[in-house]
Amino acid sequence: MTDLTPSARHFQEVLDGIGLGHRVVEHSDSTRTSEDAAAAIGCTVAQIAKSLIFRGKESGRPVLVIASGVNRVDEKAVGRLIGEKIERADPGFVREKTGYAIGGVPPIGHAEPPLVLIDADLAVLETIWAAAGTPNAVFRLTPAELVSMTGGRVETVRKG
Repeated sequence: MTDLTPSARHFQEVLDGIGLGHRVVEHSDSTRTSEDAAAAIGCTVAQIAKSLIFRGKESGRPVLVIASGVNRVDEKAVGRLIGEKIERADPGFVREKTGYAIGGVPPIGHAEPPLVLIDADLAVLETIWAAAGTPNAVFRLTPAELVSMTGGRVETVRKG
């Protein structure tokens, strides 16, 4: 763990608190995009669980949508699911609400707990990979573990 950058090490401590044995893996190449992450890991783009932060338009509350790397999020559908329109969050909002920079936002351990929706397309996969605190760090988990650790609702959130 000593070879991890401070942000990845902090997230490893979050994972250690859960106690399921998940390990943060930091790559020399960027895993910021789903395609980059899949190439670095050696998995399919669909197995990348990308964490996207939105802002509730009226409440200002952070909304985390964890989507399969191959899917685009249907923002109108997400708004209907949560009962409030959403808007894209700027980098400052993401950093303030999560404690992490865009490209490295993990599914848990946020400064302010968000409302969480999980892409139903992830649920059919055996294993998935999610960001782990930096644009170069990821960790492996199952869809069931993702639901359990986030308390998120599994919904259809993809466009099309």
